[in-house]
Amino acid sequence: MCRVLAYLGSEVPLEDLLLKPENSLINQSLDPERHPQLQLAGWGFGAWSEHLLKPDEPFLYHRPMPAFYDDNAQGIVPSLQVSTMLAHVRAADYNSKTVLADENCHPFSFTGTPWIVAQNGDVPNWTLLQRELLHHCKDEYLEQMAGTTDTEFLYVLLLSLLESDSDEDVKRAVEEMMRLLAQAMEDLDLRALTKLKMALVSPNRIIGVNVGTGHQGELNPEGDWRELRKAEPGTDDYALGMLLEPMYVLMGRNFCYDGPTYDFEECTVDHATAAIFASEPLTDSKADWGTLEFGEIMFLEKDGEKVTKTVDKLKV
Repeated sequence: MCRVLAYLGSEVPLEDLLLKPENSLINQSLDPERHPQLQLAGWGFGAWSEHLLKPDEPFLYHRPMPAFYDDNAQGIVPSLQVSTMLAHVRAADYNSKTVLADENCHPFSFTGTPWIVAQNGDVPNWTLLQRELLHHCKDEYLEQMAGTTDTEFLYVLLLSLLESDSDEDVKRAVEEMMRLLAQAMEDLDLRALTKLKMALVSPNRIIGVNVGTGHQGELNPEGDWRELRKAEPGTDDYALGMLLEPMYVLMGRNFCYDGPTYDFEECTVDHATAAIFASEPLTDSKADWGTLEFGEIMFLEKDGEKVTKTVDKLKV
């Protein structure tokens, strides 16, 4: 799976999130703690800042090469500061079918919506599942699809199911998307383990999703992810463990880089002014990180200086 990092809070230098810390997202492309493969298939980020000429639009950067080899990173990233950000390093199978192109690098961004999206996940046979799912997709989003990834198609499907941008409607649309995926797998006899560990980001909002299906297409697979991850990489148990493991959130006040790690001023969640949502903990003090468990959706929102968090169970 890929690695995802989202940030919400007061404006901070982007390099403090992506470059400087020992376990920064770019370093995770070379040495991820919770993934058996290097992240070699590209990377990118989308960011908002009041200091950009178009503060209401995300500044987007993609490059189809390993993030740790990108010579542009040291030139572009230190010139930016951000208040909302979504970044991604892409993992892909090591074979000739993997298409390395800008169009396949996350995050994806379409016109006509405030949301950009990235995920660490996988939808096997998605090109065949389209047979059952395309009639749920709106032309205004399908015609913007430029790449060959399952994530971009899920982005099209999810946007097509949205009736509004409210938390309640995003939750409903995610639930409906999962039901449609599971039904398509059953109808086409293509049941398989599917991972959707997704971040939807718009100015001052992050929505985290941790959901999927088991090896037989079941919507509520069970197991202890810690025990399952002890299996050999490539086995069914190991894959199930990666599906069921949580994603992570860190909240606090006055985010800063205090080398070699990220740091927050400790406070109660009610007084938090910033948050990081990530595929894996980014600091040594893992006890400070909350979790988004499998089957849950999380809403982070900045209102004034305060950042609030709400977690709900997905009903699929």
